[in-house]
Amino acid sequence: MNFAVIFAGGVGSRMHSKGMPKQFLPVYGKPIIVYTLEKFQETQSVDGIVVVSLESYIDKMRLLADSYHLSKVISIVPGGASGQESIYNGLNALRGKAAPDDIVLIHDGVRPVIDSELIEDCIESVRQYGSAISASPAIETIVRSSDSSQSDIREIIPRAECLLAKAPQAFRYGRILAAHDRARQEGYHDAIDSASLMKHYGEELHMVRCKPDNIKITTPVDYFLFKGIVEASENYNVFGL
Repeated sequence: MNFAVIFAGGVGSRMHSKGMPKQFLPVYGKPIIVYTLEKFQETQSVDGIVVVSLESYIDKMRLLADSYHLSKVISIVPGGASGQESIYNGLNALRGKAAPDDIVLIHDGVRPVIDSELIEDCIESVRQYGSAISASPAIETIVRSSDSSQSDIREIIPRAECLLAKAPQAFRYGRILAAHDRARQEGYHDAIDSASLMKHYGEELHMVRCKPDNIKITTPVDYFLFKGIVEASENYNVFGL
């Protein structure tokens, strides 16, 4: 079986949305988190979805799941103090539901520009290679500094060697859960995402190419970019383009 853990427990401080978490901001009347969940709902190979939500928004999340007929949502659990802890809470909710060899896709609730093809590609990658890390080519030059606060540029990294790690990130359930359990036992809390956690413990990672527009909505600019993507998609459908 294949499961998705969608974490939407952040408060979105960089969005400046006057108190409303960014995942619940509406785009043409529909919350961003619903756009994301619908992609997994519509993907035939996905059997169940766990949503990790801000605890104070769990009731709202349940209402949205009912209102938009997101029947694959099997559990809504509170997030943690960090992204790593929130993902762990979502994985923990699958204990007793998922077998060790089942596949789990981990995805940001505010990364709605995905499609079933990418989700299916990630599932197939785990079947073949044991992991799937969505990534898109870097489209700008990446430089290295000794510190992000410094003005010196120590190195210019060849763009052809650079990719941007995104999501979904997918693994066998038993292996990603074991990595999280070990991290908690060892007090390791520095994982930026699931890929960095698995790499920390020596797991081999396999890349799945995705489109550059697989954006994470973090700032107001991202929000308006997503609105433009939705509008363009609707226009294409109306005119049959």
